[in-house]
Amino acid sequence: MKNRTKEKRYKKTIAFVQKHISKNSRILDLGTRNELSALLEKNGYKVYNTQGENLDIDYKKYIDLDVDVVTSFEIFEHMLAPFNILKDLKVDKIITSVPLKLWFASAYWNEDNDWDKHYHEFEVKQFKFLLEKTGWEIIDSEKWTSSDWRKLGIRPILRHFIPRYYIAYCERKKPV
Repeated sequence: MKNRTKEKRYKKTIAFVQKHISKNSRILDLGTRNELSALLEKNGYKVYNTQGENLDIDYKKYIDLDVDVVTSFEIFEHMLAPFNILKDLKVDKIITSVPLKLWFASAYWNEDNDWDKHYHEFEVKQFKFLLEKTGWEIIDSEKWTSSDWRKLGIRPILRHFIPRYYIAYCERKKPV
């Protein structure tokens, strides 16, 4: 892995997962298999991935699998309605991360690829609200920056100081 920004994000993500999820846990990762899936397995987790289907529509086969935790790393911003899957998941634990909305940058929008767009760029309060309204209690969370000092300009400097990613460990709220 040569992308230093991605390497930093993956390292922080793995550390956060290790802080909350025991080794040998079975993880359903919402998203296709990628470098992070491989790193989780290298660190002792059994990872199952979704297959690239539209999780706004075709998610029901994933809501009640025999896994210990569901993860979603930078997935919900690509969904029109992440509320549905978050509400319907039948696990007790989730670790989820999203890129944060940056006041100095436009939302990411790839004109050539419908799957490569950010329909949401969350503020922390918005994402917390989404998690709480879908039955999750945030137990722990972190924010981190995404910077690369090799790039010049105002935006790369701002990215060194302003958090770009938010990650949360949540447990299903117990019915009252």
